[in-house]
Order: sequence, then C-alpha cells, then structure tokens
Amino acid sequence: MTIALDRATIRQHTSLEELRSRLTGEVHTPDDEQYAALSTPWLLTVPMRPAAVVAVRTAEDVVATVRFAREHGYTVGVQATGHGADSSYAGHLLVVTKGLDEVTVHPEGWARVGAGVKWLPVIRAAARYGLAPLNGSTSDVGVVGYTTGGGVGPMARTYGLAADKVRAFEVVTGDGEFRRVTPTEHPDLFFALRGGKGATAIVTAVEFDLVHLPTFYGGAVYFDGADSARVIERWRDWSENLPEQATTSFVLFQLPDMPGVPPALAGRMTLGVRFLWTGAADEGRELLDQIRSVAPVILDDADLKPYLAVDSVHADPVDPMPVVDPAMLLTEFTDVTAKRLLDVAGYDAGSPQIMVEVRQLGGAYAREAEHPDAFSHRAAGFSVLAVGIAEDPRVLPHWDRLYAALSEWDTGGVWPNFGPPHDARTARRAYDEETLRRIAEVSRKYDPDGVLQIGEYARAVAG
Repeated sequence: MTIALDRATIRQHTSLEELRSRLTGEVHTPDDEQYAALSTPWLLTVPMRPAAVVAVRTAEDVVATVRFAREHGYTVGVQATGHGADSSYAGHLLVVTKGLDEVTVHPEGWARVGAGVKWLPVIRAAARYGLAPLNGSTSDVGVVGYTTGGGVGPMARTYGLAADKVRAFEVVTGDGEFRRVTPTEHPDLFFALRGGKGATAIVTAVEFDLVHLPTFYGGAVYFDGADSARVIERWRDWSENLPEQATTSFVLFQLPDMPGVPPALAGRMTLGVRFLWTGAADEGRELLDQIRSVAPVILDDADLKPYLAVDSVHADPVDPMPVVDPAMLLTEFTDVTAKRLLDVAGYDAGSPQIMVEVRQLGGAYAREAEHPDAFSHRAAGFSVLAVGIAEDPRVLPHWDRLYAALSEWDTGGVWPNFGPPHDARTARRAYDEETLRRIAEVSRKYDPDGVLQIGEYARAVAG
C-alpha cells in the first residue's frame, strides 16, 4: 500500500518500518485506530491528513524523524494540542509532541516544560510556590505553540508577552540537529522562535521565568446585551486610564441554552467585562465598581482569587469545537469605532457570532523585549476576535462586514496565534516585511532542504 503525495510517496511497509526501528515512540498510518485521534486538531474544522503520524516520546525521536524525512525527501509537521492549526502544516510526517510532558518548576522563579504540555499543569505546579506563568486566556492550550506565537494573555499589560519571559528553547532544526537556543546560543533562532511560531525549528522543551502572584483580583462582570452601548462607552474611557496592573477586555456573547452555560447568560445576548488586577484587591475592586455602576449586573464573577482560578477571567471553552475564529488588530478604539462595531455585532444587529471580543493592549505589551523577537504587533492598541460556528453560512460573511466596518483602524496585522500564517496574505498580516525576511533567512540556514513544512510560507514569500 502506498500514499501518493505532492513531494513523495511513502511506502508504508518499507520506509516506515525503517522509521519505526529508529524510535522509542510510535508511527501511525491512516488505517491505524489511533491515527485520527492523534492527527485531529482542537479546531475540528481543520483537516490534518499526513501520510503518517509520529507520536514521539523523546527529543531523540524528533531528531530521528527529521533525519529520516530529510533522507527520503519528506516534509515534517508538528502538533501538540492543535490550537491554531492549518491543514498545510501537516506535512508528510506529522510529529505529535504530547508525549514530551516534562513539567519542572523551580521555587526561585522559573520553569522548564516539554513541548506536549498545556498550561494547567504548569499553573498548578507554580502555585505551590506562589508563582504564576504568563499563560493564555485558557489553560487548556499548549505552552509551546502559544509562546512561539508571542503569547498575549490576561496579564499582558502588566507583564508583557509569554515570549518575553523565555530563557531557552531546546529544538530540533530541519537539518536534523538538536540545539539549545538562548540569547547567546544561536541568537538568530532565539529571535525567530519568539513570535515566528514553528517556521524555523521543532521545539522539544522551553524554559521561562515566572512571576510572583499567588492571588489576583478579577473575573468577569456581565450585563444584558441591551445595555451594551453604554457599558462599552464607559469601558472605553475607563480602560484608557487604567494602570498597568490591569488587563481588560469586553465580549459580546450569544451563548446557547445548554448544560454548562450559566442560566443568566444562556439564550440571549450579554456583555461581559473581563478584568485581571495584579495589585491590591481593594484597589482592583474599587476600579471595577466604576463599571458595575453603569448598568444592572446580571452575573458578577469578579473577586479576590487564587491564581489557579485564572481561567475564570475569560471562561473559554476547552472542548474541541467546529468553529471559525477570525481576528484583526486596531490602532485605537474610539467612540466611532464602538458605534460601528455595535451596528454590525451589537444588540438587535442580527449577529450570528457566538462571541465578539475586544481586548485592550498597551502597557508592558507595547514595550520592546530585552532581546529582539519576531513579534511584529506591539504598536497595536486593541485586538478584535470573533468566534462562530463553521457550519453557519452567515458567520464568515458577517465577519467580512465587521472587518469592513472597522477597517479604518486596521493595523494591517494579526497575531500569529489568531491568524496562523500559511500563505502570502496571512504571512504579511502576521509579520512585517523585515521580520518575514529574517524568519526566512533563519529557516534557510537551519533547514536548507525545506524539511519543516510550516517554514515553507516564509521561504516562499521572502523569495
């Protein structure tokens, strides 16, 4: 049996047996029971159909897979949790890193984790010492994929990006070599891996600094959708004057009436104001009271909480979903911006989106990192994200209308984690031209044969 592909034909009973003999991990082909479970990403709408899935257990397994692919003219993709997946990333051999599950937290304030680890085990391990990582809005995403995309989380205005805290990566490059990457060891790779996703190497482990934060004040305060305009108007002025100890966003929700959805939010449009305050709880409570006073509150989740409860701020779903989630970045969010957003996506606008979120940026997010990186969007003032059910034919045309309504403030960019780069258009929204050129240079240096599938877009666009 053979599987014909655009660049190679993998003979399963010959070459794949050779690969199996080099690994401690496992190789699964489409006729294996575990193939679908391992290759299916969190975004159920994105088909991943590699010729084989390689479930690695060690960094040496990744080295062996990349060297095997290079010898046979195959390409290699990589996946942990499958958030931010794109079909073009699969390659001929899809390396699944779930087996790289090391989690080590050092009480003096840093952690080392394997490429298959999600944020929740890190949060739990760090909490024992009163420490916290710069995780994402949900602890169910993978540490490595999130961090290599920059990593803009619920404390971004206070502490910056997750990528800003990285001490070192351990990686396998497309030439089949294992490398330790730091600001002084392979600094060009260190640049490209912090914001450049996996275009230049497969990460097997990452080491990063933690922050001291045993507790925080925050959560979300929810209002009826009919009060959206006045709450957003107040939020816009209020957030502009917040100290950097605060990170905030608002979200227009249309959640179904189903188990797990709070009754106050089910079957209607609501507006949630999200808030995480890293200073004294009394100060945070007083600040959020200024929002609470604008309109009747239908659900109030904000309080002093252990950092273990950080997921409550955004309350993102954790189960794999058949959704589309387009995004954009804005230069500013004026009263006119707010009106245009509400005209398209607000109460009684007929929006089909499950949610439309606006995050305030600035603060530590906007400051350049200590070491140069490939994250191109620190000048953006706000992020806009929509999430809708993929099978609903109204969702993408509606996003096009929303995008057009906000285009006056469009920065031209999008976070790599919200808009995975895979062709010329998406690459140029994820990176400016200089950054894209540098990523391509690093890719060619360490992957001269183009083995790493995700790097293909950068090499092609940059010429």
